[in-house]
Amino acid sequence: MSIVQRFAVPLVVAIFALVAVIAVVGGRDDDKLVTAYFPRTVSLYEGSDVRVLGVPIGTVDSVVPEGTRVKVVMSYDPDVEVPAQASALVISPAIVGDRYVQLAPAYTSGDVLPDNALIEEDRNEVPLELDEIYSGLDRLTVALGPNGANSKGALTDLLEVTADNFGGQGEAFNTTIKNFGRLSETLDNNKDELFDSARELSGFITTLAENDGVVRDFNTSLGQVSTVLAEERQELAGALKNLAVALDEVGTFVQENRTALGQNIRGLNRVLKVFVRQRDNFDETLRTAPLALNNLALTYNPDTGTLDTNANVGQLENEILNNPAALLCAFVSANDPDGSTCDLIQSLPLPRAGTFGPGTGSSIGDKFDPTLGGLAGVAAR
Repeated sequence: MSIVQRFAVPLVVAIFALVAVIAVVGGRDDDKLVTAYFPRTVSLYEGSDVRVLGVPIGTVDSVVPEGTRVKVVMSYDPDVEVPAQASALVISPAIVGDRYVQLAPAYTSGDVLPDNALIEEDRNEVPLELDEIYSGLDRLTVALGPNGANSKGALTDLLEVTADNFGGQGEAFNTTIKNFGRLSETLDNNKDELFDSARELSGFITTLAENDGVVRDFNTSLGQVSTVLAEERQELAGALKNLAVALDEVGTFVQENRTALGQNIRGLNRVLKVFVRQRDNFDETLRTAPLALNNLALTYNPDTGTLDTNANVGQLENEILNNPAALLCAFVSANDPDGSTCDLIQSLPLPRAGTFGPGTGSSIGDKFDPTLGGLAGVAAR
């Protein structure tokens, strides 16, 4: 074997090893780094996995104690996105064996954890160790033992009384637990409605608190009413009894006279319809009826028991002869609220006469003027 052949194989192996190292070192230069602090890191070592949802995405680079906590530096694939508020959890897949760090939760949207990020201790969790469980059970046993809660037999008495109370009631107790489970499920399925009800109740209580004075006054008034009702309870009971009797009588009356009542109601309906159609006339009647009744009262003569009246023909004659325009205005005044018609009458050239028969303004020559100076449409003789 020549010298070249003797060193060819080791040289090729060295070259491949160098390429692999360069690839690994070069690849890790691209990884993202994240530092997390834990209160302890039992069974967590350099090279342990870093995972998301159980899928490995990187490794633990270093585990360094710092006082009362442990600093863990990790690197992971830069193509994997981790939420900016992610937590680091030490997961124990088995009681004995290596552990790994899980970054949670998985990324869905929002900001991404940057390179060289720091996750503080208060955001991280570590599993409960077996010796801590044993220690807790030991402390519980001692607390419940003869030197603890049962030092005077209290726990024993509790167990014995409980056994006596539940003796023969196991099935009922089981049913109670199942019903409570269904209640919890119902509340969970309706938690939104329950929370809305709680918010509305809170708003109602807040309103009551803000109107405390009004609520107190209302309660005081309600208390006074209750006191009055309590003092008058016998009278109230009698009134209610009489009301019940009256309602019974009314019911019997309506039952016996149902046909007649129906006819009366239909007749009343027709009368009311007439009132509706003639409401303008009724309005006018109601306005003029007081004056008419007053005039009727004035015409009654109690001495003779007759209705007497004075036509005042002489006064009417004087009005016609002296001021016919005023007489006409009196006739139209009821339908002339603004006085426009009266003004028109006043503007007409109506004659004024002294008396009937011959005279100034009331005669044509020596003859009597039957037209009353043109007021009446009668031909002169």
